[in-house]
Amino acid sequence: MFVICVLNLLKLKVMIIKQLSVFLENKSGRLHEVFEIFGENNINVSACSVADTSEFGILRMIVSEPEKARDVLKEKLFSVNISEVISFATPNTPGALAKALQILSKANISIEYLYGFSVGEKSFIALRSDNVEQAIMELQRHQMELISASDLYKF
Repeated sequence: MFVICVLNLLKLKVMIIKQLSVFLENKSGRLHEVFEIFGENNINVSACSVADTSEFGILRMIVSEPEKARDVLKEKLFSVNISEVISFATPNTPGALAKALQILSKANISIEYLYGFSVGEKSFIALRSDNVEQAIMELQRHQMELISASDLYKF
């Protein structure tokens, strides 16, 4: 029984994706600076989102090497942290995301934010919830296609 619990825990950890969040002043060139630093350090961005206010923005990204990305940005005095998100795929059809979100809602899992994109017949979603492990278990229980961290870092 202990071995099964450990294997299940390891399986959950594989599905947890490290996301970088960078706090940026709302001024021209600041976003470009981040991506230029990544280019110079051979760090690839698989997905990103920018949320802003009049004074600052939050750049959220899934990158090929999260720890390295954090370290090189901190060296350049950016305010940055790493958080955990999950990623899953849905059909690129009307209502598909609503069905996935209903699974989480029925399990009383709150969503802090999400972002995504579609390619062809699939939509890919990155999602931050109040309970990442429980969200993974619920989506797996409903046969949702979860994207592993190693697969997403390769995009």
